[in-house]
Amino acid sequence: MTASAASRVEIVRDVASLRARLAERRRAGETISLVPTMGALHAGHISLVVEAKKHARRVVMSIFVNPAQFAPSEDFCSYPRSFETDAALFAAAEGDLIFAPSVEAMYGEGFATTINLAGPAAVGLEDRFRPTHFAGVAIIVAKLLNQCRPDVAIFGEKDFQQLKVVTRMARDLDFETRILGAPTVREADGLALSSRNIFLSAKERARAPSLYAALRRCANDINAGVAIETALDTAHATLAAAGFVTDYFEARHAETLGPIASRGEGPIRLLAAARLGKTRLIDNIAL
Repeated sequence: MTASAASRVEIVRDVASLRARLAERRRAGETISLVPTMGALHAGHISLVVEAKKHARRVVMSIFVNPAQFAPSEDFCSYPRSFETDAALFAAAEGDLIFAPSVEAMYGEGFATTINLAGPAAVGLEDRFRPTHFAGVAIIVAKLLNQCRPDVAIFGEKDFQQLKVVTRMARDLDFETRILGAPTVREADGLALSSRNIFLSAKERARAPSLYAALRRCANDINAGVAIETALDTAHATLAAAGFVTDYFEARHAETLGPIASRGEGPIRLLAAARLGKTRLIDNIAL
């Protein structure tokens, strides 16, 4: 980290130090926002910091690549890690403290606790293709909420199902933290920012915005009166023609994430996951 960044942001790596430092902040009457991340920061993460600053005096960012939310076949080892750059970006955004624990600090010897999820975690979207993912997300978020005790925690809407899972869990387990979503940040051509975008080849990167374009066209079709099933079929065909292998492209109730067949059944969220080469992209939009 640069000297200027080091002078503007605290870094703690164990739970006891985190709790002690934040207790000082609370005794001083300061409110706290938490921005959980796995690092490899981009403008989307920084937008969460900006949003967090609207809701609390101090902003804490966790940087932890959580092994519990990766299946054995997924990219835990190759997930991008860039801590020095991340710390500098966070400092430039005027964040206050980074919590960057080791795996050993978060999951001590003999760790044996899980969280059993239903509701928005079991609706046949990400959970159908990554069946262990949300259990890993839930346990790390629950630990972070307990460790930091923030007034507010900010999550990006790009991972919309995750946002709903975390919101439900926090409500069900009586965490006092308010869970807030922040809008997806996009490249100029519409591609949702993601740490995994660096894995796209030049040709794949040129085709990647087709996912967002398909979401927008589908939304426009539904808003124009086209039957939802027909609009979804068109989207699947469009993505296949663009070289995507689609895991799902679905219209769901925006609050429950349950299936929805018509506009009259409630607010709609379109959610999609598709692969270009070895890179899996997810995106969603509201109607």
